[in-house]
Amino acid sequence: MKEFLIIALGVLIFVVIFQIAKASEYVSVLKGEKQSRKQNNKINAFLLLGFLIFGLIGVWYCNDLYYGKTLFPQGSASLEGEKIDSMLLITILITGVVFIITQILLFWFSFKYQEKDDRKAFYFPHNTKLELIWTTVPAIFLTVLVVFGLKYWFKITGDAPKNAIVVEVTGHQFAWEFRYPGSDKVLGKKDYKLTTAKNNLGVNFDDPASFDDIHVNTTMHIPIGVPVKMVINSQDVIHDVGLPHFRLKMDAVPGIPTTQWFTPSITTVDMKKKTGNPDFNFEISCDQLCGASHYAMRGVIIVETMEEYKKWLSEQKSEYFTLFPDKAPKDNSSDSIGKQITQLLPVKNN
Repeated sequence: MKEFLIIALGVLIFVVIFQIAKASEYVSVLKGEKQSRKQNNKINAFLLLGFLIFGLIGVWYCNDLYYGKTLFPQGSASLEGEKIDSMLLITILITGVVFIITQILLFWFSFKYQEKDDRKAFYFPHNTKLELIWTTVPAIFLTVLVVFGLKYWFKITGDAPKNAIVVEVTGHQFAWEFRYPGSDKVLGKKDYKLTTAKNNLGVNFDDPASFDDIHVNTTMHIPIGVPVKMVINSQDVIHDVGLPHFRLKMDAVPGIPTTQWFTPSITTVDMKKKTGNPDFNFEISCDQLCGASHYAMRGVIIVETMEEYKKWLSEQKSEYFTLFPDKAPKDNSSDSIGKQITQLLPVKNN
């Protein structure tokens, strides 16, 4: 009801302004062109001042109405994302203050210095000192912001910590697939020529490093407090791994693997409690338009405790043994690949 009244008020204001404009046209016919121009100029000056006031009120109202629906109140779900949030808030604060000051000056000057009979326009073609100030000061602020941005970017795209868990993320129209290295901590080689209906990632199973790799679809499991390094690939067009809750994103480019790492700081279960949404899940979205079903390209990330992660991992079977069951270990209870991997994982959360 509140939104309806605001829309109705906006329509009413538009109608009033329209009627004033029509009336001014009739006055111009009666008073002549010069007098009409002065009157229109005065009306426009008041309208600009009104636009400033209603515009600032609108900015405040939209922020009050929609801020709670953004991801900011939830906070970042990764340690690296917290610093990115801080950097973004500082950027918004600086640019927001500049925006408000410049807009107030712009519309106030338009009102204050409207055309009058006793005022003559001042011709102001050039001022070197003023131009240096309004060029240098913004350049300094923007350079500082860019340097901080590059610092965080080089960190999350650089070498991951030695204890990082490696997950290969592969995108294709229109889904995400994940591959974990086995106990050797090395992902098996791939070759696009080996891609088949069963081996849809093109894994080279002649490479011994691929024997213990685990392949899962749609859902990625990771433990809280442990760095996660993603090795990102695409099988067809350019996709983009979007991790909005972790404040990260990275292009998935055909033929050019990219990397990025982060440290989850809150579990899925705790996030459900924090948001009050029992159906909440961290997601991997595709942030690059990639085709007709781009909107449906979504993966799920489950952040869990190390114990839960180890349990999930121990229940997985390597892709090699899934495709070649006759070569699987006979005693799955003690020699399964999943259990071999968990023995090498850190015991405590960081």
